[in-house]
Amino acid sequence: MRPLTDTCPKPLLQVRGRPLIVWHINNLVRAGITEIVINHAHLGQMIEDTLGDGSQFGASIAYSSEGTALETAGGIAKARHLLGEAPFVAIAGDIFCPHFDFTKVGDVLEENDVWGNPLPIDRRDLAWLYLVKNPPHHPEGDFALESFAIANQGEPRLTFSGIGVYRPELFDTIAAGTAAKLAPILREFAEQRRIGGELFRGDWTDVGTVERLEQLNAPLATKK
Repeated sequence: MRPLTDTCPKPLLQVRGRPLIVWHINNLVRAGITEIVINHAHLGQMIEDTLGDGSQFGASIAYSSEGTALETAGGIAKARHLLGEAPFVAIAGDIFCPHFDFTKVGDVLEENDVWGNPLPIDRRDLAWLYLVKNPPHHPEGDFALESFAIANQGEPRLTFSGIGVYRPELFDTIAAGTAAKLAPILREFAEQRRIGGELFRGDWTDVGTVERLEQLNAPLATKK
């Protein structure tokens, strides 16, 4: 995203007159999710200065400053003290997903089996991922989906959207302040059939290049 990100962090890049991260905040608040934690590294103070304490959105925002970027899992591990012990939804700050309905994330990690009996702790899903059809820049996808279970192998392949619900214990082995990627952890527990998921069919864009950002901001008449 350079040169844009030389002076602006990705989550503050604007789509249709609104920073990417504000689209997420508004959707969360609309769904009744108002306690928000934002982790940041590159130009992170600009995010804090822009969003403040969240009151302008009807939310309460806490911040976890990483200094040096810790990758997705490392960033979550560092913010654990702010997240509590209940499952939480995490959203990548550089995606555009204007119509995601966050009212549906609250009960995706079931505590009971289909008969209403409590599931043993070692059988509960540790995460629930929202997958999308593969975009042109990522044709190989990330995972397969088998009856709402994430699989490392299989067809068709789908792409992880950057939106997921996680149990905090998924990150127990990562020391706070340690850099760690999320994908290897998800693949490990997918092998144990402990990662669930579903296909999201709504509008979604990985805003990873200047060209994609420009396309999102182009007048509707010129879009392909």
